[in-house]
Amino acid sequence: MSEMARIQAPPNLPALVKAAFQKARSNGDLTYYPTQATILTVGSVPFQLRYSPALAAKPKAPVQPRDQPAAAKPFNPFADPDPALLVAALPPSHRLVLNKFAVVPEHFILATRAFKPQTHVLEPADVAAAYACIDAYARADGGQQDLFVFFNSGQHSGASQPHRHLQLLPVARMRDGLERVERGGGWDVLADKLGGGEGASVPELEQQLPFAVLAAAVSPDASAEARHTAYVDLYKRAVRAVLSAPAGGAADEEEADVPGDGEAKISYNFAMTRNSMALCPRTAEGAVIRNRAGVEVGQVALNGTLLAGTALVKTQAEWDALVENPSLLHGVLGQIGIKPSKL
Repeated sequence: MSEMARIQAPPNLPALVKAAFQKARSNGDLTYYPTQATILTVGSVPFQLRYSPALAAKPKAPVQPRDQPAAAKPFNPFADPDPALLVAALPPSHRLVLNKFAVVPEHFILATRAFKPQTHVLEPADVAAAYACIDAYARADGGQQDLFVFFNSGQHSGASQPHRHLQLLPVARMRDGLERVERGGGWDVLADKLGGGEGASVPELEQQLPFAVLAAAVSPDASAEARHTAYVDLYKRAVRAVLSAPAGGAADEEEADVPGDGEAKISYNFAMTRNSMALCPRTAEGAVIRNRAGVEVGQVALNGTLLAGTALVKTQAEWDALVENPSLLHGVLGQIGIKPSKL
């Protein structure tokens, strides 16, 4: 508990991130992938769809043949971060680094200093450090800059690195380009709506989504302990829902308690904003999409940014299919988790 109390983000964090991003991009130390955007409607919920053709050429980690022993440990970008990508230290347990491959400008990462597994339940210090960053953005320059934090855990979540890290996106940068898009002004962070932060009717909103999400409103005045407890409660409820889903029954709140630490029992995405938390249990990373002729054109994969209400594609064929037939996105989202009725 004392460690959580000591975690503080620099008060000028937004300026530090912006300056570090601009310098690293100018020097070629990171790659920024510009996107085009549109708004698709899932039920009544506006979802950003973004397309970046350059992402298809993003470097991928080499696949180790099954019959060959590993020659060396896989590269860990968070063990000893490139100084050009380092934003700030968050003593005693975390550091902030830029995302080397950014789709959203000023995308940065909160990583543990010591190696901890991405597949373990977040510890109190992880949640406290993430909220310290959210709070620094909210207080900077006297004015309510919003930060969206997300965490991918498990094989179906979109996670790419085994070293524990949460990802942070300035909401203002997530809106880039929407001013030129029809209905772009109607997009807001989904997690805030689910937590009631945008004055939405939460039960009605949840019924519009084809995947189950658990959400909670969390006051900015909540203690670090209360904030971590709220996260663990969402996680435990999600585990119960997933374990009960194959049998077709509703989640049994009376069953034996789910451990709130150690190896996670499910794949999931978690998101946090200044006023809310949301957690989506995952059973698949994505789904195949087909054009109107029935021809497979690609696969849409989703990570924790789905809890912001965003999706990303990498090919023109995928973009064209989704823009021409927005119901395809609804279909994909209906295959990545469990049904809302299972909660």
